[in-house]
Amino acid sequence: MASSPESKQPKYKRILLKLSGEALAGNAGYGIDTDILESIAKDIGAIRDMGVEIGVVLGGGNIFRGLAAASTGMDRAQADYMGMLATVMNSLALQDALERLGVYTRVQSAIEIQELAEPYIRRRAVRHLEKKRVVIFAAGTGNPYFSTDTAASLRAMEINAEVILKATKVDGVYDADPVKHKDAKLFRELTYLDVLSKGLQVMDSTAISLCMDNRLPIIVFNLNRPDSVRDVVLGKPIGTIVHSPEIK
Repeated sequence: MASSPESKQPKYKRILLKLSGEALAGNAGYGIDTDILESIAKDIGAIRDMGVEIGVVLGGGNIFRGLAAASTGMDRAQADYMGMLATVMNSLALQDALERLGVYTRVQSAIEIQELAEPYIRRRAVRHLEKKRVVIFAAGTGNPYFSTDTAASLRAMEINAEVILKATKVDGVYDADPVKHKDAKLFRELTYLDVLSKGLQVMDSTAISLCMDNRLPIIVFNLNRPDSVRDVVLGKPIGTIVHSPEIK
């Protein structure tokens, strides 16, 4: 049963928020838009104040895309390591924005960079979450050839998150690009197999398979919609949910 409009109790106690690097870039398409960064930080702070424990994984596409560089001839592993460093930069920027709002934050990096971030240690991350600190997981999985989508799925399972919230620029998952196709159909519910068989652009196939094996739901929603993160956490029916067919 859907939550009542008056409900202020979060549906989830612990979440993993996945943000693309492009989400930080705004209309410029590259770099970091400080106004957008501040807005995201306020949204995260608001749900933290509701008692929700929050892990965050950021992409790095606003600074450097390893896959794109590899397609032009750069060694793929080298390009992916550079992409990991871009995610560290974004993570530090978000940490700064959160802490300026009084939200205690820790950055944990999958590659050792001790002057800037803690190493990723699962038990330490969980302890930070229990102390109501936001934990930002930087540098992907620490391995080339794996995307930040896969890192988000992996970290979500390691910290026992109840859901992955995948923030995008559109209202959910469509059967075609809604920017190019005005008649594109929005899916409200999908199974993992639907995503894989239809080739829908939710997360990459490795990330989807990890979620499917562990029955970890994914909610895809529009980050630009006012109060969207809060509404998803409250269980309001926005965006698209990807889950097992037996889970309703």
